[in-house]
Amino acid sequence: MNVLIVEDEELSAERLQNLIRNIDPTIRVLGIIPSVFETIAYLQSSANTQPDLIFLDIHLEDDNGFRIIENQDLMIPVIFTTAFDDYLLRAFKVHSIDYLLKPINPLELQASLNKFRKIRTNAVPQTEEHPAPEKYKDRFLVTAGSRIFTFNTSEIAYFTIEERATFLRLFDGRHFAVEYSLEKLSQILDPAAFFRINRTMLLSLHAIREMHAMSAGKLKIELNPAHAQEVYVSSERVTEFKNWLGK
Repeated sequence: MNVLIVEDEELSAERLQNLIRNIDPTIRVLGIIPSVFETIAYLQSSANTQPDLIFLDIHLEDDNGFRIIENQDLMIPVIFTTAFDDYLLRAFKVHSIDYLLKPINPLELQASLNKFRKIRTNAVPQTEEHPAPEKYKDRFLVTAGSRIFTFNTSEIAYFTIEERATFLRLFDGRHFAVEYSLEKLSQILDPAAFFRINRTMLLSLHAIREMHAMSAGKLKIELNPAHAQEVYVSSERVTEFKNWLGK
């Protein structure tokens, strides 16, 4: 595997390189590049070996690291390495494998590399031999008094458990009771669009407004529309949640 490190802090770059080599000595570090301009030049040159994976800092000496992705329409997988959690949601909207906060934890780095290998190994082109995608629920019928409504799943921001009942909340802020458990909803909704983040909430990808990395690996989520209480991804679901975001 060939990797490229894009990092303008020399000590951070050297530490990352050493961590990578300690985890897997067969990984070849093609180089350490400190700027957006030099990285774009490297990737554009046919004379250079192209990396299988890029470790990308966001705040570089000449620009924001996302500029590389935008300029190159980059499809090479990226693991972000940064001291800031401000770009977490934006990172998972591009071709990223993971988002590691500095100082990088060796176990988290190893997990990210394992995730990359798994994705690369399981990348199978679609053929006629593969079965058709499973059909998931795309509409809900709800009642409010004597009134009956129907909503597409694309209108739903999240589902919650409140006082032992399940409610859906629409992006316009309205909410209605539904006769499904979160467990059942997890089975009938498209898993690419909805994820159960904890015991009481299942949310749509599009309802995530911001994410913040907290201590002990926890994630705090701000939703649109906002929820009355603070929302966290349960600790045992954080890794799976990150994998879901990165699909």
